[in-house]
Amino acid sequence: MPVYSDVGIVLRTHKLGEADRIVTLITQDSGKVRAVAKGVRKTSSRFGSRLEPMSHVQVQLYRGRELDIVNQVELIEISTQTRAHLEATTDGLAMCEMVDQLAHDRSPTPHLYRMLVGALRQLNTKFQPLILPALQFRLLAEEGVGPCVDRCVVCGCVEGLVAYDVSASGAQCQAHRRGVSATPAALSVIQDILGGRIAVQLRRDDISAPVMHEVVMLARQAMEHHLERRIRSSSLFETPQLG
Repeated sequence: MPVYSDVGIVLRTHKLGEADRIVTLITQDSGKVRAVAKGVRKTSSRFGSRLEPMSHVQVQLYRGRELDIVNQVELIEISTQTRAHLEATTDGLAMCEMVDQLAHDRSPTPHLYRMLVGALRQLNTKFQPLILPALQFRLLAEEGVGPCVDRCVVCGCVEGLVAYDVSASGAQCQAHRRGVSATPAALSVIQDILGGRIAVQLRRDDISAPVMHEVVMLARQAMEHHLERRIRSSSLFETPQLG
């Protein structure tokens, strides 16, 4: 079987037989790759814990017809700080889940790899709840369905924006309101994210909790609408709504 090497992020794993796992990675050059890691669940496995979700690895694989086979793994980065923080872990897993849904098997998507590496590094450096929604909005923009938040998507007016409609992919004025409520502060944060000014927003310490929650929820709804499915990782540790 042909052998090839690549670097990638482990997106997810699932059990295969008694000792193996199927590992899904997003790689720099080969796109999304699914490969069998033989014996990885044994305590004596030579792979150790290097093939866990969010791990950044250098891999050597044998190319198979449907599933490749992992031959060697070297750890590049592990999200140690992220794994020690419950909310950061949830956000990191959600990032991996989204990229898994957006990528196609063996179809090179270097932008997905680069964006995920950058977001996971930022998350591992310092947890900030804005990192996940920023990635979601930027991914949507890369997919060609980024929202318009600086004007009403119906009439084009720039004043009095009061709502956000995921089906219309953008903000709406009072006269054409159909979506959920959206404050000017939240729309401003989203506009900065889409305009490449995420670093400015990440440096801020004055974003109120309600505005942050609004941005997080709008980003999730927009991404789930595009994927046509829920992001399961985002809801792993949600507090049930009362009433």
